[in-house]
Amino acid sequence: MASGSQKDKTPSQLIDERISELDDWRGAMLSKLRSLVKEADPDVVEEWKWRGVPTWYHDGMICTGETYKSVVKLTFAQGAALKDPSGLFNSSLEGNVRRAIDFPEGAKINERAFKALIRAAVTLNTSKVKKK
Repeated sequence: MASGSQKDKTPSQLIDERISELDDWRGAMLSKLRSLVKEADPDVVEEWKWRGVPTWYHDGMICTGETYKSVVKLTFAQGAALKDPSGLFNSSLEGNVRRAIDFPEGAKINERAFKALIRAAVTLNTSKVKKK
């Protein structure tokens, strides 16, 4: 990517580029997870943080979508405060605030449970905004 060109692009365009740059299973996984986030919360706002991390917001951060060699990791900013009856959180379980889901190659996504977790994060964020 040409230097300086990022300044002219929206966060959503930068996320599109990241997905297309990942020309393996990680791009497809990140694209699928992004679609599920948007389905769960049509009002979600996409941001591009920390030199290249797709991040989703609604009255506060919902989660980030990081790509590593062996996993696509969605880290929920307030994950420790969310109920996870389907046991989706499988990473960063020892923290006091965040929780993450690692999706390795070939992982099956429990779409219903994933979208419920996104909606729970939005509800938590909006409840904190209303209290202020």
